[in-house]
Amino acid sequence: MKAGRVVVVGDVLLDRDIEGRVERLCPDAPAPVVDELGRSSRPGGAGLAATLAAADGARVTLVCALARDAAGEELGAMLSEAGVEVIDLGCDGTTPEKVRILSGGRTLLRLDRGSPARPGPLPESGRRALAEADAVLVSDYGRGVAAHPGLREALAALPFGRPLVWDPHPRGPSPLPRSTLLTPNLSEARGATGGREDPPRLARALLRLWRAEAVAITLGAGGALLADGMGLFAAPAPRVSGGDACGAGDRFASRAAVLLASGSGVREAVEEGVLAASSFVAAGGAASFAAESPPGVAPEVEEIVARVRAAGGKVVATGGCFDLLHAGHVGLLEGARALGDCLVVCLNSDGSVRRLKGEDRPLVPQAERAKVLGALGCVDAVVVFDEDTPEAVLERLRPDIFVKGGDYEARELSEARTLARWGGEVVILPYHEGRSTTRLIEEAARRG
Repeated sequence: MKAGRVVVVGDVLLDRDIEGRVERLCPDAPAPVVDELGRSSRPGGAGLAATLAAADGARVTLVCALARDAAGEELGAMLSEAGVEVIDLGCDGTTPEKVRILSGGRTLLRLDRGSPARPGPLPESGRRALAEADAVLVSDYGRGVAAHPGLREALAALPFGRPLVWDPHPRGPSPLPRSTLLTPNLSEARGATGGREDPPRLARALLRLWRAEAVAITLGAGGALLADGMGLFAAPAPRVSGGDACGAGDRFASRAAVLLASGSGVREAVEEGVLAASSFVAAGGAASFAAESPPGVAPEVEEIVARVRAAGGKVVATGGCFDLLHAGHVGLLEGARALGDCLVVCLNSDGSVRRLKGEDRPLVPQAERAKVLGALGCVDAVVVFDEDTPEAVLERLRPDIFVKGGDYEARELSEARTLARWGGEVVILPYHEGRSTTRLIEEAARRG
């Protein structure tokens, strides 16, 4: 899939997660006591949608309004690190923040803060970015950016046929007529029509109400229902056990926008959007996506390592892309696990794989690769890293052994120098001749 230019327009939030452990109740009230284990921050709202589109390989520009406060500066820095170009309208007020307190991956409480903001004028750079985009995604969180008169004027002036995806919000303005794809969830669809009809009738009603080319109502575990000029199209979701639905709507809309920017049709974009959202939820939602960015070691991984060390055990790590998992990979992982008491797999992110293997790789997104690896009995934890080598993750985990597959000399590897700093060692396991992802791809192409 050729990477396109995607412009995301909308309200950015700062999402914070505080993960803790609950083992007792407060003595003066029937409330759980949360012992904090770790915390993380990530872009939320349109910022999450832009970051997800960039992770898909798109060249992303985000038009938003950042407040002049510490949270706004933190947001700007995180977006820049994610490869997102920011065109800031500026605003008064304070940056909206959503703080979740979780235990065992479940939300116990959410605290919202931040004052209403009034965006500044749209600069010429914003108009130029919209005019040059291969697709535009409006990620509306009801805080004023999607209602900006200058932005709506620029969006209305997009050339005919330019894909415009609109993810609406109950407090936001109506989408512009002739939008390519609208992506409300079932609750938003019912709120817009004022009715309780079933999804097929709701989708047709929204087509007429918003004069759109297509409407995809997202149905959570039910996937999505698309209505367009050719009728209805159901995109079922694969079954997901557990997970976290936070950010699933942004994952759906961002993947659809990236597909449309690359020239795909609306039905394909909706189908791929459902699959991406399902994988995203299964992998832990927005919180796990934040953990995939360096330093990227989730609290539960550090707990596993600490528990093994406390019992006098050995921590083993290995690394790789693991795109199209095959028997050679499984042999390496089983051999690595046999060397110690837990195995942590350091997994190259999608961006890292692209740099190492080329723009047509990986074939399997990082969330799905991590899920498959995590399902193996020999793997205790998976950590995604964005650099070309896992040295930053190794510095954080400090394993006793790092395993590499192939015909290397241990002293040749940069990881060997890293582990030597704390007395760790590198172990080379034999390379399984004839078993490789590249060979599988070549054989599939030959047979096709």
